[in-house]
Order: sequence, then C-alpha cells, then structure tokens
Amino acid sequence: MAEQLRIALAGLGTVGAGVIRLLEENGDTIAQRAGRPIAISAVSARDRTKDRGVDLSGYAWEDDMTRLAARDDVDVVVELVGGSDGPALALAREALGHGKGFVTANKAMVAHHGLELAELAEQEDAPMRYEAAVAGGIPAIKGIGEGAAANRIARIYGILNGTCNYILSEMESSGRDFGDVLSEAQVLGYAEADPTFDIEGVDAAHKLAILAALGFGTRLDFADVEMIGISRIRAADIAQARALGYVIRLIGLADCEDGGRLFQRVAPYLVPASHPLAGVSGATNAVVAEGNFAGRLLFEGAGAGDGPTASAVVADIIDIARGNTPPPFAVPVSALRHTESADPANRRNRAYLRFVVADRPGVLAEITAAMRDAGVSIESMIQEGHPEDDEGPVLVGMVTHEGREGTVTKAMDLLEGSPSLAEAPLVMRLLG
Repeated sequence: MAEQLRIALAGLGTVGAGVIRLLEENGDTIAQRAGRPIAISAVSARDRTKDRGVDLSGYAWEDDMTRLAARDDVDVVVELVGGSDGPALALAREALGHGKGFVTANKAMVAHHGLELAELAEQEDAPMRYEAAVAGGIPAIKGIGEGAAANRIARIYGILNGTCNYILSEMESSGRDFGDVLSEAQVLGYAEADPTFDIEGVDAAHKLAILAALGFGTRLDFADVEMIGISRIRAADIAQARALGYVIRLIGLADCEDGGRLFQRVAPYLVPASHPLAGVSGATNAVVAEGNFAGRLLFEGAGAGDGPTASAVVADIIDIARGNTPPPFAVPVSALRHTESADPANRRNRAYLRFVVADRPGVLAEITAAMRDAGVSIESMIQEGHPEDDEGPVLVGMVTHEGREGTVTKAMDLLEGSPSLAEAPLVMRLLG
C-alpha cells in the first residue's frame, strides 16, 4: 500500500469532530478504498481548551490556521471554518499557493471566490474539492460533474436548504403559520438564531450558483441569482396549494435555455403533488439534473449534519488519495463560458397569486381589471372567507394560465399602492 496521505484540519465544530470520528472508526475501510492510509497531522481552531468529544492529543496544534498550509507534514488542507472571506479564504489561498490539496465544505466561499481559487489550483497543479459545500452528504457535485459528464444538462433544480424545507413541510403537516414553526425550528436546532441566510434564500443561492457553473460549464455568477425567501408564506397559502394539488417548496432553479443565457432563481414554488420533490420533507435536500441522454437524475438525502457532511469531506479526501482530481468545475477555468443573464420577463410559466384585500364590493373587479390590462389570463380563483362578525381583510388566491412572467409583473405594477390591498401581493410560480 502507498504511503499515507497526511491532512490538516481547520475548524473543529460538529463537522470537524465528525471527520475525526469517521477517520478513526472507518480507518481501515477508508485506507482500502483510497489505496493508502489517511492520517491527520495537525489541527486548528479558535479555542484550544474546548472539549469537542474527540481526542486531539495525537495531532499538532496551530493557533494560526494559515500555518497549516506551510507544514511539511501536510499534503491536504481541509477547511471547515466557514465564511466567504476572512480566515477561511486566507487559508484556501495559502494552501493552494503552497501546492497543497484543498478540501472545503464552505459554500459561501466557493460561490464568491470559486473561480479565483480554481485558477490558483490549476496554476499550482493542486487538487481542490468541495463536495460537502452543496447538499451535505448527497454526492451532487460528483454526480453532475462526473457521473453526468457525457450529458448536455438542460436544467438543474432542487431543494437546497434544509431549514426552509423543514419549516414548509411542518407548516404543511400541522397547519401552523410561519413564525410559529420558525421558532420551533430554532429550538430544535434546525434554524440559526439569526435565520436570515436560510429563510431569505441566500444559503440556497450559494449552492445553486455552484451547481449552475458545474452543470452548464459557465462562469460562477452568484450576484446574478434572484432570491425570494419564504417568510411571507402563510398557512392559508399552504392550504390553497394543497386544494390545487400542489405543495410549496423553496426551489433553486437554473437553466441555460434562453439562447444560452443563464437563468438562476431561488424562490418558493408550487410543486405538483406527483413530482418527486413534493415528497421531500423535513430537513432533507434533493437535487435534480436533467440530462439529454441520462434523463432526470435525482439526488436526495441529508443536506447537513456532522455525519453526512463529514462523509462528503472524507470522500473528497479519498478522491485526492486516489489521484482522482478533475478541474474544480469539471473543465479548466479558461473553458468556462461567459454568459449573459436571462431576462425573467420572457420566461413562460403559470403563477399562483395571493392577495390580502379589504372585504368590500369592487375589489375583485379591480384586481381582474389589472390582470386583463396586463394580459394575464386567470385559470382559477379561491377566496378564503371569514366569520360574519369579522370585518378584517380576506385572502384571495389565483392561478394563471401559462404566460410570460412579464405580464404578471405588469399586473402587480398596476395594482401597486391600491387601497384595496392590505399588503403587497405574493407571487409564486408553478414548477413545470
């Protein structure tokens, strides 16, 4: 068996400790599959005294994590610190600059700086892997970048954030509203104390930008991802979707069908109850890639957690030990295409529109007139009633026929500022 592959580990949180436990428990199996033993030489974290539930006495300690990259007894640096910039980015640059292999679970850093790091990896002939950055333990990066490499990918989409999926599926099963379920998710550890990155779609957008670059061979463009979160979704929307034969899921969707222009959106969609993604509940993630020869490929599993994420990190280390080190985005950076952004106004789909309106004569006529003037055709309408002694606003839901998104946008513009609306309308597309 070849000599051991020596790694350094930066970040000893739940995932970092999970990597140590995995290497200890499955060491013999990992060595057999990697063709060589994998051993930890050095570690780094903010607090040396913290009890992490694993024995660190056998590893050298570096207070400055960037020093891991210069150690002679390190072949691969593993970054599990997080953050798009700061220490994590400094470590990535140092590791690749020293020609070390680099493995990360840091989606934000890859989404913002992936091209720079990929160029550095190519320049220094150093492997760079990031399977754990997208969908935890699901092999979506390897599946799309390698398993589907012979295919022209038409579309990539999926459930990319476990926190949002837990909230929406819990709202669906319990009938409770968003705020109540979010509070519960925070208590259970499914949501952060500040859940903004999750519920406003930023976390999913990081992952979508990475998948789009990998699947379409385009340059990373996180700034171009349209983001709409789930905080405005009510229990009534969930119920109306169910009545129409749909469930609501936060979906990241990307394609390059508009004359080669790149479209990237993270937003709540109405998903047909018969679609595989409709059955994905709880904190689970799922990624769908549609290949022109392979057809629809579905990758589903745990999108976070110490075990699944550590599994993906160690799988990347095994690939490096084997010498399986393709370019970070499947092709050299110079071969990644520059693309223009697709205009969403030209996309054709159906939409669900929700209005909170004053319960008085003429309100529905005003809304339908705006739809008519904008060229929106209404397929169906649901009005939520209220008790006779309640004079508050009511909810009106509409589903449109297929049409250009620009017409719905125009209708919303015509209704802006209307005293008949108690709040801004909510627009969700139907996943086709």
